[in-house]
Amino acid sequence: MVKQNELAPPPGAKHKRKRVGRGIGSGHGVFSGRGVKGQKARSGMRMRPGFEGGQLPIIKRMPSKRGFTNLFRKEYAVVNLGRLNVFDDGAEITPQRLLEVGLVKSLRKPIKILGNGVITKALTVKANHFSKSAQEKIKASGGRTEVLDDVPGATL
Repeated sequence: MVKQNELAPPPGAKHKRKRVGRGIGSGHGVFSGRGVKGQKARSGMRMRPGFEGGQLPIIKRMPSKRGFTNLFRKEYAVVNLGRLNVFDDGAEITPQRLLEVGLVKSLRKPIKILGNGVITKALTVKANHFSKSAQEKIKASGGRTEVLDDVPGATL
């Protein structure tokens, strides 16, 4: 049985504190391991991460860090028009039907129909948003479009 007074850290786990500025014989006297003069030798010296001595830091030189990100961007689950040909002629396409067929992964994002591809069937398509070309192609094929309100609880 282990007794509390016999507990000890394993050998090599504990180290003596380095005592600097205690004479030349200690090996850490005079400049205390800080080198000779300069910014890093001063007391209270602190440099933020990524500081390059006043040179333009690499993080600012990288092209990927330039530009603008719109925090209020609305993300859509997009479906191209050509993929709607899996439905029967005259079918009513709702977000729920798109989910069942596997054209969208979830209903958390509003659905947008894009005009990429050719539609050959007259379909009634219900979605949150349509591109102009998608609307024109659906109407040209004899179908119709219905705009739904945005999804409640959708992440914008």
